[in-house]
Amino acid sequence: MGTGGRKFGTWVTWFLVGGDLYTAYTFVAVPALMFASGALGFFAVPYTIVVYPLVFLPALRLWSVAHRHGYVTAADFVRGRHGSNALGVAIALTGIVATMPYIALQMVGIQAVVEAIGIKGHWPLVIAFVVLAAYTYSSGLRAPALIAFVKDSLIYLVILVAVIYVPIKLGGYDKIFQAAASVLPTKPNKGSITLHDTQYLAYSTLALGSALALFLYPHAITGVLASRSRETIKKNMSMLPAYSLMLGFLALLGYMAIAAKITPAMGANGKADSNTIVPVLFDHEFPSWFAGIAMGAIAIGALVPAAIMSIAAANTFTRDIYRPYLRPNASAGEEVLVSKIVSLVVKFGALLVILFINVQFALDFQLIGGIIIIQILPAVVFGLYTRWFHRWALLVGWAVGIVTSLWMLWYVPNPATNHKHFGGATWALSHLGFDTKATIWVGIPTLLLNALVAAVLTPLFARLPRGHDETRPEDFHAEAGEPGVAPIPVG
Repeated sequence: MGTGGRKFGTWVTWFLVGGDLYTAYTFVAVPALMFASGALGFFAVPYTIVVYPLVFLPALRLWSVAHRHGYVTAADFVRGRHGSNALGVAIALTGIVATMPYIALQMVGIQAVVEAIGIKGHWPLVIAFVVLAAYTYSSGLRAPALIAFVKDSLIYLVILVAVIYVPIKLGGYDKIFQAAASVLPTKPNKGSITLHDTQYLAYSTLALGSALALFLYPHAITGVLASRSRETIKKNMSMLPAYSLMLGFLALLGYMAIAAKITPAMGANGKADSNTIVPVLFDHEFPSWFAGIAMGAIAIGALVPAAIMSIAAANTFTRDIYRPYLRPNASAGEEVLVSKIVSLVVKFGALLVILFINVQFALDFQLIGGIIIIQILPAVVFGLYTRWFHRWALLVGWAVGIVTSLWMLWYVPNPATNHKHFGGATWALSHLGFDTKATIWVGIPTLLLNALVAAVLTPLFARLPRGHDETRPEDFHAEAGEPGVAPIPVG
């Protein structure tokens, strides 16, 4: 099953959630942004620090009510809490669509390794897609959970060596920061090792919005619900910030690449692909045998989370759309087959994201996914605490948030490729007539608009049926071992 029998203890959950959330985003996309723009890329560090206090209590409540009622996805909970099939389907589709850009980022990570070893043209992307598809077609959740041990051990080994060995070769961190300070202002993005005045709003909204969005993804919820107990979640939320220390070191690899005068490998378009700077740095600075280990760690680090994301998205489709509305009498074998097919479809959708969305940085794939997934926050998170919001008001608010997000993203250009649309995840305030170069992450204003619409419409929809709430107040505090709260056996 998609939650691995809900029997994972503290250490397995720690590696599963860590392997799930710390992905090619951390060791390909973030250093690439640091390499090109400097300090702005450090937003990922405070984001991964504040996320755990923010989700600590909601995650506990979700675990309890999900185990009491057998919920496996966010859409399951929303349908049961608000008594709305339409809202449940909207939540499910949002999760599936938002996961595609995130998987796209993992494919870019694998692609970067293949490009760095000298394979040119479109083959790196083809190889990334085929490897990912072959691995995830047959693996259940237990496979990537176990491989996450290998992946994280390799990553920690590589980073520990990198943050000690590479600076020694380059003359120390002082020379690394001096090189970054002198080179970044000469780059097309006019970067700096400190934030410009116009970057504070983008930096803060990127960090806050990413933190709010992270645990709304289907794969993140799968990792939480696969835990054995509330106590397991508490321990993991306390321990997972250790990954943030690793992320801070990883981000500095972008500056190390500048100091080492690394030239990115060529992409399929014949231009330098900044996403390759970390594997090229490793190839340039490490002995060949250890460079191979490091590149393998990057590839596995993209493969494991992509597998979990695909499984979670497919699980969402089969449970929340296929079985309840298309094939209510589907057999278990048919569900498994449909899940595998949907997993492939999701990965193909991720491939289309890479081909047709021309972002400036690979990091923007994850940020665009976050803009989409954060629109389910009112229905899910507010629903964990109150039923005041009307189900139809939540649905209209969700629709307004999604449409507004897409409209704002349409007006984000990519100056590096001269594309006028879907070029990133931050929106210029000059569109509102302000004389400023400041930008804001699209997810924050659209989430506020989403919640405002839901709040305004709720009193207006008071006479409409509210739908049946199948939860009770005590369900949100249920613990493992209590009546009605038991691990679901693996099917």
